[in-house]
Amino acid sequence: MHRMHLPKFILAVLALGSMATVAWAAPRAGRIALLGDPHLPQVQYILVKKAARRLYLMNGDTVVRSFRVHLGLMPEGPKERSGDYRTPVGWYHLERRDPRSDYFLSIQISYPNRADRARARAHHWQPGGEIMIHGLPNRLHGPLSYYQHSDWTDGCIAVSDADMMQIWMMTRDGMRIDIQP
Repeated sequence: MHRMHLPKFILAVLALGSMATVAWAAPRAGRIALLGDPHLPQVQYILVKKAARRLYLMNGDTVVRSFRVHLGLMPEGPKERSGDYRTPVGWYHLERRDPRSDYFLSIQISYPNRADRARARAHHWQPGGEIMIHGLPNRLHGPLSYYQHSDWTDGCIAVSDADMMQIWMMTRDGMRIDIQP
């Protein structure tokens, strides 16, 4: 029997069983798609509380799911400029998904917004960018325990791979995300 090589993404989807109903790869198109379980709860927005290290999938005032997060290496305060290793604070939205990033799935956040750019410009700084919600790096550069117990990103919001799969399936592009101190 010929064994087909599947990307880490597809293997994780298949391993989740009932969490994902359909996963497929279109190698010629270079695309991977995931269709979520139609029975998953509705999510209206994402709330991140940096001090609590929690990400909440929200439906109105109801917490649908809650996840532990890891933040930038310098988690206190809002992101102000490129290279400050801080996670932004404010209202943003989910911009685009990348199933083939350097991390296990990633969803880009719309940082910097207009206010972030104006603040950086006033101080003659570059605001930075490429802030994502993502899973673990595809190639770990240290022991797994480091990623599980430390703030380790350059300013992104990191979760476990299993949690990232749920976030990926329960959110959509354009959805709001409120990142609080």
